Amino acid sequence: MSDPKPVTAVRSASIHRRHFFQSVGSGIYGGALAYLFNRDLFGGSGVLAHETGSPLSYDLKPKTPHFEPKARAVIHLFMNGGPSQMDLFDPKEELTRHHGKAYFNKIAGEVESPGSAGALMRSPFKFNQHGQSGTWVSEIMPHVAKHVDEIALIRSMHSTILTHEPAIYKIQSGRMLPGYPSLGSWVVYGLGNENQSLPAYVVLDDPLGLPVNGVENWQSAFLPPVYQGMRFRATGSPLLNLKPETPQPDDIVALERDLLSRLDRIHARQRTGHPPLEARMSNYQLAARMQLEATDALDLSQESPATLDLYGLNDKRTESYGRRCLIARRLVERGVRFVQLYINGQIWDNHGNIAAGLRDACERTDKPVAALLLDLKQRGLMENTLVIWGGEFGRLPIAQMSADMDETKAGRDHNKNAMVTWMAGAGIKPGITYGSTDEIGLAAAENKISVQDWHATILHLLGLHHEHLFFDRLGLKEKLTSVFETSIVKDILA
Repeated sequence: MSDPKPVTAVRSASIHRRHFFQSVGSGIYGGALAYLFNRDLFGGSGVLAHETGSPLSYDLKPKTPHFEPKARAVIHLFMNGGPSQMDLFDPKEELTRHHGKAYFNKIAGEVESPGSAGALMRSPFKFNQHGQSGTWVSEIMPHVAKHVDEIALIRSMHSTILTHEPAIYKIQSGRMLPGYPSLGSWVVYGLGNENQSLPAYVVLDDPLGLPVNGVENWQSAFLPPVYQGMRFRATGSPLLNLKPETPQPDDIVALERDLLSRLDRIHARQRTGHPPLEARMSNYQLAARMQLEATDALDLSQESPATLDLYGLNDKRTESYGRRCLIARRLVERGVRFVQLYINGQIWDNHGNIAAGLRDACERTDKPVAALLLDLKQRGLMENTLVIWGGEFGRLPIAQMSADMDETKAGRDHNKNAMVTWMAGAGIKPGITYGSTDEIGLAAAENKISVQDWHATILHLLGLHHEHLFFDRLGLKEKLTSVFETSIVKDILA
């Protein structure tokens, strides 16, 4: 057995000056590298590694209104095409009395299609008075007729153009041209949203097709894109690709989202003043929060069979629109600020065979709209929800004839001078009829309301003053009501 090796004492090696500065230099390099990693990977300033401040300049957080509001949410039932006022809510005895009398020469400048213009035409429908208010309603709206004591019917609204596209732009944005923000975008720009896990401005368009002007109906235009409307599908997943194909553990998902959020902030800090980028980041963050909330909002299996039947979901004629009306109620119930419902194309544009076409439009929408009013009232939501119904213009009192001049196929052409709309809910005086048209329904005559008056009144109910809600754009203070003379319609306010 060999002897153990002797233990040799270790003597501390002396540190030369060159080695000392080399070691210190390496440490400085490491510190600098750590600083760069912190700044570039985690978005920090280099002083606080846990910095998480958001670079977003616009968001959907709740904002303080200009004054105490009556309404906190809006449901806009947009009836594309121009519903006929004298066939729905504004009966005219003079049309019945003078049916067939020539009148075209007196209104030649107001007719879009002169070649097919006929004589004065009476309504093919009967009217009756309803409710304690005695409001006149056509026989083809039997369900809404039961709720006239809840609404303020406006007979004296008018527009400035008789062609669909610019008239729709006017109703949606206050101007007859594209490129201006929609009413819903202005509302969420001014107020934000109460529920940060759902969009502030939701659009429920018809699965059968987009309305006239397509997605421009809910554009944010020069407002930051975070305020534009977001389309929800009424069936299936509310948004495509909302959930990943392969489920992952919650901890992994949380880590991924945190890292992506940090990387987004780094990217945004290097590109300040870029609203489309900010909106995209905001939408990604919202999508993550929506995965549970949006699915729950659209889960109609939570509703009772009686509620589903009330909205007409058991009838193929009313199922589609009824589903969207019910979803609208569930959304405002959860704090969504502005919900807009559309019909495919323009079903209220009855140039021909109005007797069948207008009845068909009412059959699709009348029961669901009445159900929405009743349901909101029963749940106490009418106290802070404003419901609006109407189109972009009205119809003429003369017949629009088909090529064979068959009177039974007659319809009505566009009319910018008279249109009917109604409002119900928060802050609205119920059971009233406001304004009137002339003896044949051609033009608003008493208490005329312009589109900008209508817009200003809606904003007023939400606690926003139309003159104080503006966006600085190229040196101009752009407003929903622009520079037009505007008045709030105080006579319809409770």
